[in-house]
Amino acid sequence: MSIAAAPTPCRTATLDVGENAAMLPTTRSLADYRTEDYPRDMIGYGRTTPDPQWPDNAKIAVQFVLNYEEGSENNVLENDRGSETFLSEMVGAQSFPNRHMSMESLYEYGSRAGVWRILRTFSKRGLPLTIFAVAQAMARNPEVAAAFVERGDEIACHGYRWLNYQMVDEHVEREHMRAAIELLTEITGSRPLGWYTGRDSPKTRDLVVEYGGFAYDSDSYADDLPYWVRVPRRTDGVIEEVDHLVVPYTMDTNDMRFASPGGFPSGEQFYTHLRDAFDVLYREGVEGSPKMLSVGLHCRVVGRPARLAALERFLDHVQSHDGVWIPRRIEIAEHWRTVHPPA
Repeated sequence: MSIAAAPTPCRTATLDVGENAAMLPTTRSLADYRTEDYPRDMIGYGRTTPDPQWPDNAKIAVQFVLNYEEGSENNVLENDRGSETFLSEMVGAQSFPNRHMSMESLYEYGSRAGVWRILRTFSKRGLPLTIFAVAQAMARNPEVAAAFVERGDEIACHGYRWLNYQMVDEHVEREHMRAAIELLTEITGSRPLGWYTGRDSPKTRDLVVEYGGFAYDSDSYADDLPYWVRVPRRTDGVIEEVDHLVVPYTMDTNDMRFASPGGFPSGEQFYTHLRDAFDVLYREGVEGSPKMLSVGLHCRVVGRPARLAALERFLDHVQSHDGVWIPRRIEIAEHWRTVHPPA
């Protein structure tokens, strides 16, 4: 399989606050702000959210995502310009133009030890996961890939490489998407139905729809419920808008905040944050407005013993409540498509 290499993201020009403040308003008419031409949706469901009608009249859907990325991060072994800097124990790490052995070993912990600790925890409780799987990472650890399949976890595509695609050329991103889907299909025996890039580009969703066959993508943090969007798709030279489902993800109920400035300093804060999020959404469900709670996990982060203890406490809390649905992401998408099809 021939794969186009992703160019190193270039620096973007920045506009300082003073320059922004000096700009004259582009419009003075209220009507100009209320136009369907504006590409962002600032309103969503508004004051009254739809009833998701979760199975068995559940008050909340709690969905656990395990990101499998180790072995696909920036590394000069992949002809990248420098070593990885993101989402590790080394907050604020530098990128070096050669191998960063400490950074590599932090990632290797996730694929060697952390992933198995997490899988044992979820298997013991009989709980499913959606795996945001980077294709290259999965290819480098067939034992882990087989374990996900044996457990019946959903394998959603998390790209070919774990890179920032913001400044990657569209044709390269398209080729990476094709390669990722083909490789994951070969590894697992079935093609992924969900997509999540994470550090996506303005064209990512268009490319997902262009490729076709996806039930949803999760490159959004905009809501507590799935929602439909209209996305342009070119077919035989004709561009038409099609309905596409978004199952939003999360950056706050996510163990990545252990590796972020101002994030969780210990498992206690992680547990408290997850518990409080669950309690608020569960109460809303009891009051007649059920939602979904996504929880994001990473093998090299929550797979560390002290952090796993906090996750186990949260699982105890969730499982002590009645009326909780714990599905895979694809099951949320399929349920939403049935109960709330596009208008």
